[in-house]
Amino acid sequence: MLYVVPVRESKRDVIPAITHVDGTGRLQAVRPDTSPRYHRLISRFGQATGVPVLLNTSFNLKGEPIVTTPENAYRTFMRSGMDLLVLRNTLVWKDGARS
Repeated sequence: MLYVVPVRESKRDVIPAITHVDGTGRLQAVRPDTSPRYHRLISRFGQATGVPVLLNTSFNLKGEPIVTTPENAYRTFMRSGMDLLVLRNTLVWKDGARS
């Protein structure tokens, strides 16, 4: 996330989670030759939603250190408001989150 760039005004309501109050966002470009799996995820998300953008952020809860192990990830996930956790090739849903 090296660059802060303006988010098009017409897209700010589409991707509000990445749009700062000044209308900018932090850009991280993902190339298929360097990050093929992450690039496929973004592409498939874009195909499913029409929005080929994912929010990349640290994984931790307020006051907690950043997650560094699968065990930390699971504990943090269970205490969070998230519905789904992806750990490499494993998907973990909370009860009632599957549809």
